[in-house]
Amino acid sequence: MTRELVVAQLYPRDMNIYGDNGNVLAVLRRAEKHGLSVRKITVNPGDKMPTDVDIVIGGGGQDSGQTRVHEDLLAKQAQLRDLAESGTPMLMICGLYQLFGHWFRTHTGEEMAGISVLDVTTSAEEKRLIGNIVTDSGLFGEIIGYENHSGQTFLGEKSTPLGRVLVGEGNNAKDDTEGARSHNVIGTYLHGSLLPKNPAITDFLISTAATRRFGEFESAVIDDALVERARESAKRRPR
Repeated sequence: MTRELVVAQLYPRDMNIYGDNGNVLAVLRRAEKHGLSVRKITVNPGDKMPTDVDIVIGGGGQDSGQTRVHEDLLAKQAQLRDLAESGTPMLMICGLYQLFGHWFRTHTGEEMAGISVLDVTTSAEEKRLIGNIVTDSGLFGEIIGYENHSGQTFLGEKSTPLGRVLVGEGNNAKDDTEGARSHNVIGTYLHGSLLPKNPAITDFLISTAATRRFGEFESAVIDDALVERARESAKRRPR
């Protein structure tokens, strides 16, 4: 019998910009190659958050999108924090990365409370950080993506950077960090979508979820030759 993982996609109706939906598709397809099946549950404002979930994925959006999901996210914060603290793997991109921190301050000075899953704070600035980006993560090797954000994010002591910027700007264009990690939660500004070009992160989400669910994970041998060609091509693109 095929083992099944449950993936919850947060707010795809409002937070799905620059191809972030591709991250969910990448998890589904790669899990199948590892001999697993995935059941996707979409969670939009007003929907119940599933109590039995193995991976949580959320995307980016404009300030207006964050405003539309904000109240619902706050209503779900206790459950999401419990999931994070219990080790549930999560990937949050851009706008939801910001709202998974302590607060996000908009261009107009409005402060939106976050849910404090990640120890980060973000303020929107006039300058946008735009372009192809490469970071060195250590654990996941080089992470390749595309950033387009005005939010400048700074990490506290309880979160560690996802990577160090090799090409691009990252969290804030000041400290050479990109993204944040806490427990098994990953927050990052990288679109593109992120996971198809970075299978090491996809495998981390899947293996962590499978080990928590089934007590073990048996990795398949996957031919990533086309992925490597895409990664090399992306790295050669000008900023």
